[in-house]
Amino acid sequence: MNTGRRLILKAAAAMAISSSAPKSALSATNVQKRPIPRGGELLPIVGLGTWQTFDVAPGSPQLAELKQVLQLLVELGGSVVDSSPMYGEAERVVGELSAEAGLRDQLFFATKVWTSGRNAGIRQMEESFQLMRTERMDLMQVHNLVDVATHTKTLKEWKAAGRIRYMGITHYHSGAFAELERLVRTREYDFVQFNYSIDDRAAESRLLPACADSGTAVLINRPFSQADLFGRVRGKALPAWAADFDCQSWAQFFLKFLLGHPAVTCVIPGTRRVKHLRDNLQAGMGRLPDTSMRRRMAQHLEQL
Repeated sequence: MNTGRRLILKAAAAMAISSSAPKSALSATNVQKRPIPRGGELLPIVGLGTWQTFDVAPGSPQLAELKQVLQLLVELGGSVVDSSPMYGEAERVVGELSAEAGLRDQLFFATKVWTSGRNAGIRQMEESFQLMRTERMDLMQVHNLVDVATHTKTLKEWKAAGRIRYMGITHYHSGAFAELERLVRTREYDFVQFNYSIDDRAAESRLLPACADSGTAVLINRPFSQADLFGRVRGKALPAWAADFDCQSWAQFFLKFLLGHPAVTCVIPGTRRVKHLRDNLQAGMGRLPDTSMRRRMAQHLEQL
């Protein structure tokens, strides 16, 4: 059995224990962690995306709350902050605010290369380092598979040189799942990031099993289907049985569904609001749904 599969099974066993634990044993106030399959480093299972939410101009009054968002992320045990050159001012804002708050050493920085050509990719990545004010990037990803073969060669060189700790690939649409699966099975990438939500479960058929088999860490984007899920449940009460897995809001319902899959390493919903981040992070605390409960959750949403 490969290391990745063993770690996935350990995560599943831990979830089974947490799902049956009495509430008195679930007083933790920090986000749970799961191992990164390549090496076993523990990563908080709820992080922070920055698309649109951190694209804020210098001097904006929104910067004060964004700084609080980063501080709360660390305070409650989170660390993953995912960005990209595609996200406007987001890399700069993350870099400036984390430096001001003295948080860099407590954060797991992930960003992306989003251009064509080796030299252009190097220039862009160097700029990301400068904007995010870091000498080493925790995770560098090829955004939406743009010129993936070219950038993969550079990422391997930078990882060997210690400039990046992990390398990965990303996409946001299920139309790319076949290519993501093919690349994941090469075992060249430490991480893969893609879209997955309770109402878009295409990743469950082949991609998530491929990640488990290959020992590839999984970051989940678009966990709320770009907020469409909240429209579906507006005015609807959370089912009483959601308390069985320590769920107190619809946001937690949607995130806990994803985190109930043992191949998922971390979900990265984006927000600029402190109250929303607190809600999201609580999805990574307490019990998580098992397979039968996840099936019930999906069926419940379909019937609304």
